[in-house]
Amino acid sequence: MARRDFYEVLGVSRNASDKEIKQAYRKLARKHHPDVNPGDGDAEERFKQISEAYHVLSDREKRKVYDQFGRQWQQATQGGPGRTYTWTGNVEFGDFARQFGGSFSDFFDEFFGGVHGGPRTASRSEGPRRGQDIDSEITVSFREAVLGGTKEFSVGITDTCPQCGGEGGESIPCSACGGSGVTQAQRGIFNLGTPCPQCGGTGTQRSSQCEKCHGSGETTRSRRIKVKIPSGVDTGKKIRVKAEGALGIKGGPNGDLILTVNVEPDEFFERRGNDLYIEVPITVAEAALGGEITVPTINGKAKLKIPAGTSSGQTLRMRGLGAPRVSGSGKGDQYVRVMVTVPKKLTRKQRELITELAKTLDQAPRERIRAAKRRR
Repeated sequence: MARRDFYEVLGVSRNASDKEIKQAYRKLARKHHPDVNPGDGDAEERFKQISEAYHVLSDREKRKVYDQFGRQWQQATQGGPGRTYTWTGNVEFGDFARQFGGSFSDFFDEFFGGVHGGPRTASRSEGPRRGQDIDSEITVSFREAVLGGTKEFSVGITDTCPQCGGEGGESIPCSACGGSGVTQAQRGIFNLGTPCPQCGGTGTQRSSQCEKCHGSGETTRSRRIKVKIPSGVDTGKKIRVKAEGALGIKGGPNGDLILTVNVEPDEFFERRGNDLYIEVPITVAEAALGGEITVPTINGKAKLKIPAGTSSGQTLRMRGLGAPRVSGSGKGDQYVRVMVTVPKKLTRKQRELITELAKTLDQAPRERIRAAKRRR
């Protein structure tokens, strides 16, 4: 099968961020993983391509080389930086000057990249490493966000394969370089070492493929966890759950799970910062005469005083009944917008009473508005 462009394999643009590449890989890996598609050879091949693409594009150095050389990126890395030089005999400094010119320091800068501590060597296997942090999302109700609590939910996590430790299979010393990671070539009085083209300088080669991860070095799992929701949290805020991320490598600690909060809208309440807003109907009599009514709050119910002569659409404030401040003490306020309701059907008695009342009221409230406009 012809090799495809790694960016095309993951379905991302060439200027995609590390986060976008990781998200694309996880989505595709969950879809095409052989455990999810048993017996599907096409899915297994697709999974291998996805894993290879992510292996390169998730590594900044490898990605730079790939962006420059494309599908020939592996060949381009051979014979590049990483050469080593070893002595083949005792030579006086004067011989260096005559053969290469310049100073002894220039010699090391030229042959050892400016590092005077000795020749470069092949990379060694790493020890225990902390697992990666996992980014995910959590959706909570409006009341859960304001009041806080504990929520249990499922999350899909990509781990380093526990069976092969992320290696993708069993490894043995490279047969070409004997495990040193370099091949030697004679140049004058020196033996020049370049990264082994067979193992890429690692000193090892794959002897078998891991059955659990099929050579990708990663596995996916679904886990139910309980998360503490801080009271007052809002959409876009992040919750860090310690040690619930990817498994550590070679005995290292687990990473963390970082959840971005998404708050569902509420049927009655609206939130603006730490303040809550709600609309409550009142009668014509309550608006005209004033009084005390019971209104809903996020915690239950509370009494609200309606001033006499309240207009429809007027907003009244209830101090300290809003959402808690996550990063500090205290709460926001609750604002109640009162809407005067007018009865659609009246009894004969009600009509008579309102007619009598109307005779005593100001019959031209709009005239004052027109007069005020004329004065301007």
